Amino acid sequence: MDPLSDVLSLLKPRSYRFGGFDAGAHWSVAFGSYDGIKCYTVGAGQCWLAVEGVPEPVRLDTGDCFLLPRGWAFRLASDLGLPSTDFRAIFPAPRNGGIVSLDGGTDFSLVGGHFALDGEHAGVLLGMLPPIVHIRTEADKAAMRWSMRLMRQELIDPQPGGFLVAQQLAYTMLVQALRLHLAEGLQGGVGWLFALADRQMSAAISAMHKDPAYRWTLEQLAERAGMSRSTFALRFKQTVGSSPMEYLTRWRMLLAGDRLTNTGDAVSTIALSLGYESESAFSTAFKRVMGRSPRLYARGRKPAALPQAAE
Repeated sequence: MDPLSDVLSLLKPRSYRFGGFDAGAHWSVAFGSYDGIKCYTVGAGQCWLAVEGVPEPVRLDTGDCFLLPRGWAFRLASDLGLPSTDFRAIFPAPRNGGIVSLDGGTDFSLVGGHFALDGEHAGVLLGMLPPIVHIRTEADKAAMRWSMRLMRQELIDPQPGGFLVAQQLAYTMLVQALRLHLAEGLQGGVGWLFALADRQMSAAISAMHKDPAYRWTLEQLAERAGMSRSTFALRFKQTVGSSPMEYLTRWRMLLAGDRLTNTGDAVSTIALSLGYESESAFSTAFKRVMGRSPRLYARGRKPAALPQAAE
């Protein structure tokens, strides 16, 4: 798999809720704080999105997609000056599927999903994203349109197996939005997600993810990136926030942590599969990175994150 797929697989996102609503010309809905990540696409009309803690509201047009990865309260409205209806009055109970109508209006429509993260490393992804990820170029909206239209059809006219189809479409929208966000070229940040937007750094990270057990050297990774050893080491540190070898060790330990908590594999088996010839060497590295021994981790589950910028 590629690095983004690798991390999403570790996070084990699942569709917690999916659905949408239609609205008339004048409306405003307030949503409270939440866990996980929300991903929606505007099917018709326009509205304003105001997120708590973000100074400026965002104008959303037909076809726009947006992610809200921080769990902050937000409002969607045709006019932010209107009094808001609490979302719980519109969606009175946890539910999946269906399109709710506000006052019978059809000027505006929205579909999408709210994803809880079963994995223990949500900060690996969510901490790298801004409070609002706004997908709005015409080319990008075209890439989302098929999923949005098909999901809306499944919600309006359920067919056998429709629940599963809508759930998978919601997940597809999430992955597509993340891919499009990466394709825009992230600037000014430090971390593995920003590095994936850099062709040379992405080549080195992809190599490590593809074969984490391999005994990578700085020279080999620099070659993958098409750079000199010294330039690569400096650029990787500046972009990712850690050295290449630190990143590789941390990724190995995240993989190990996932297996310790989700499989019955022995520590010695996991160690060998990740390139460690001795269980003791693996255990020492694991405790240094994850904060406890492999066996204690398997019992207590302590989350860790990919390397960030040094403080």
